Amino acid sequence: MMGSSSKTVLSFLLIIINVSFLEGISAKMTEKTVNLPKTIGVWTRSDSARIVDSSNIFHYMNGAGELYLAYGFNHLEVYEYTADQQDSILVEVYVMNTSNDAFGLLSLDWGGEPVTIHSKPSYQANPTVAPARALYGEGLLRIWADTIYARVMAYRETAASKEAVLSLGQTIAVNRKMSAEPELLNILPQAMGSDWKLRKDRVGYFRSHLVLNSLYYLSHQNILNLDHSTEAVTAPYENISDAGTSKRVQVLFVKYATPERAQKALDNFHNAYLHEHQKGFNPGVTKKHMNSFSVEDGWLGYALNETCLAVVFECPNRESAHMIIKHISCNATNKENDHGK
Repeated sequence: MMGSSSKTVLSFLLIIINVSFLEGISAKMTEKTVNLPKTIGVWTRSDSARIVDSSNIFHYMNGAGELYLAYGFNHLEVYEYTADQQDSILVEVYVMNTSNDAFGLLSLDWGGEPVTIHSKPSYQANPTVAPARALYGEGLLRIWADTIYARVMAYRETAASKEAVLSLGQTIAVNRKMSAEPELLNILPQAMGSDWKLRKDRVGYFRSHLVLNSLYYLSHQNILNLDHSTEAVTAPYENISDAGTSKRVQVLFVKYATPERAQKALDNFHNAYLHEHQKGFNPGVTKKHMNSFSVEDGWLGYALNETCLAVVFECPNRESAHMIIKHISCNATNKENDHGK
């Protein structure tokens, strides 16, 4: 457990794509969230959508259901477009409880080329951290549009299928509010000092340890006490030397519902992850100062302040761990003060 290693999100996407279209699945129909065209190019869809909710999501997809339920999942609407002598186009519209939850699903992988699907200009009220709102690659389009996360996938990419997929994406996104990114992303500065630069294409927003483990593996157990009442963001920062070699650290920031929950989470994390460093650690005592420890894969630093816990992994030395944690913690305090004004 001490040797933290980042898992590739590609395996997660392969799980999602590996859905099983089981016959006989039925669910109560809800009002349609999107109004998709009956035909698009040479493709035609069925009259009604297949509705998937928490009661049958594990019948629809193999293994990935837990990751969707880890966010605020309401239901999923599935459409399939078919055509003679053409491979099908699958449309999945995930209706989430909040815009942040829909963004979180897109943030699980920033692969693909950014595409424009909204007719309205991008949201500019806050500095942009996320690379895009829609990404396309190899026949697959993924979209964040307010409380909707959507996947439109052509089983075989052609010029015609790409045009149809992008057109369906525009239909899904049309007239939907251009929601701001989760406020927690503003905790992550674009750079820290002159050395450490944010990898924007690796920023992940989540609420569950299952999702965290797909972004940066810590433990098969929920050692940070993450649940739907928490929100968290993680991202790597890179330091590229003049010689071209790079070092990377991983920043994790979690906001809990109450200071008591944050303190309990820190106690649990320290006991599980830093069990060799118990000297001087007093569970239940709020620690507003920074702590740092030499572990197997470098230096780890953390700081707890009220409801917020900041952690950095794999630092090359204690000084860098302190600098990064101080930077993140001060940035969080400044954002909180600005929000309270």
